[in-house]
Amino acid sequence: MLSVPEALDRLNTALAAARQAGADAADAVYVGDLSTGVQVRLGALEDVGSSEGEEIGVRLFFGTRSASVSTSDLGPDALIASVERAAAMARETPEDPYAGLAPEDMLLRAAPHDLELDDGGVATPETLKEMALAAEAAARAVPGVTNSEGGSASIGRATVAIATSHGFEGGYSGTSYGTSASVIAGSGNGMQRDYAYRQARHLADLEAAESIGRRAGERAVRRLNPVKLKSGAMPIVFDPRVGAGLLGHLIGAITGSAIARKTSFLLDARGGQVFGKGITIRDDPHRPRGLRSKPFDGEGLPTAPLAIIDDGVLTGWLLDSASARQLGERPTGHASRGVSGPPGAGATNLYMEAGDLTPKELMAGIGQGLYVTELIGHGVNPVTGDYSRGASGFLIENGELGPAVAEITIAGNLKDMFLNLTPASDLEFRRAVDVPTIRVDGMTVAGA
Repeated sequence: MLSVPEALDRLNTALAAARQAGADAADAVYVGDLSTGVQVRLGALEDVGSSEGEEIGVRLFFGTRSASVSTSDLGPDALIASVERAAAMARETPEDPYAGLAPEDMLLRAAPHDLELDDGGVATPETLKEMALAAEAAARAVPGVTNSEGGSASIGRATVAIATSHGFEGGYSGTSYGTSASVIAGSGNGMQRDYAYRQARHLADLEAAESIGRRAGERAVRRLNPVKLKSGAMPIVFDPRVGAGLLGHLIGAITGSAIARKTSFLLDARGGQVFGKGITIRDDPHRPRGLRSKPFDGEGLPTAPLAIIDDGVLTGWLLDSASARQLGERPTGHASRGVSGPPGAGATNLYMEAGDLTPKELMAGIGQGLYVTELIGHGVNPVTGDYSRGASGFLIENGELGPAVAEITIAGNLKDMFLNLTPASDLEFRRAVDVPTIRVDGMTVAGA
C-alpha cells in the first residue's frame, strides 16, 4: 500500500495525462487498504484471512461532459491508458450542466487537522487469535449459551488521497480494530442467537474482548422463551444499537441528490421543526479517533462540525458540488466518494445529543410497550416517510423490562416518529452513528 506522498505522486501523473488528453479539468482519488482477520469457533482456529488492495480513480471533464475510470494497476503506463479511455468516453457522454469540480475558492488550503486516525500499530495474527478466543470463551461461559457461531478479531489500515487539476492535494491514513462474538442459547425450536461487536481506531481504545463476549452471551440468553404480543398502538423504546438507524433515514432524506430529485419526505422541511424542542443532532468529522473522521471531503473541501438538527429544527441540506449547483447553493463539505463515479453526499461521525432522563426514567409510566433490540427488513419509503420494520426485543410492563418478544412488526411515519421522540441520557461514542436509548410514542405494533 502506498504512503500518502507516493499516492499523490501517482495522482499527479494521472492529472498530467488528463491535461495532455485535452481535459478542461480532472480529479483523481487513491484508495488503498489492507486487513487481517481471524475467526475462531468452539475454541479452535477456523480461519485467518488477509487482503490488500489499492485503486486509483480518475474523473475527466470536457466542458460539461465527464467520465470516470478506475484501475488497480498503478504504473504510469496503466494510468495514462486509463486516462485516455476516460477521455474517449467523456467526449461521447451527454452534457450535464451541474458536473464539475468543487468551487476553487472553497478548497481546503490550511494544514489538515491531526485527527489521530492511525495509531501506527501492527496486530499479529497470533494477537488477533487471542482476542477472538477470549471473546468467544466469555460468551460461551454465560449460563444458557449452548453453541457458538464464533468469535473474530481484525486489524485494518486504509489510505485515502485526492488531487485535483485546480490545486488541491491531500491525503490521510487510518487504522481500525474490531472484535466480535456471536452465540446461540437454548435448544431445538427454542434457540435464540445474538452478538456483540466493537470497533476502534486505536487498539488502546478497543473494549476488552471478554466484555464484548460476555455481552453477546447475555443478550442471547435474554432472548429465550419469547412471548406473544397483541397488536395495538404503544410506545416503542429503541436500544442504541438499532436506534442509530433512525438517523440514517434522516440523512438519506436531507442529502442534495434526494432534494434535487424531489424524492425526500423532508423536501419542504428546511428551517422547520422536524424533531421536538431540545433535540440536537450533530455531525462531527473532527472527532479525534472517530471512525469516520476526515480533514477534507471527497472533493477537497474542508470539513467542519455541524448541528444538522438544532433545538429540533432542520438547519439545512448535505450537499456535494453537483447537487449544490442543481439547487443553486454552495457545497457543504459533505461529499463522499470511491474510485468510481461522481461523489455523493453523506455524514461522518453522526450523533444525537443525550437527554435528561435515564433509560429507566424514560420507560417509567409505560404500561405496555416494546423495547426493540433488533430490526429486520428495509420497509421504509424515503418519499413518504412511511416506516414498517420487522422487530424483536422485550416487552415493557409497568415501566419494567419483561420477557422477550419476537416476530412482530412496528410501524409509523418518520415525520411523526421524529416529532414524538425522546432521547435518554446514556449516549456513548462507540460507533460511526451514535444515539442514546430512544423512546418514540404513538407507534403501531402488529403482533400475534
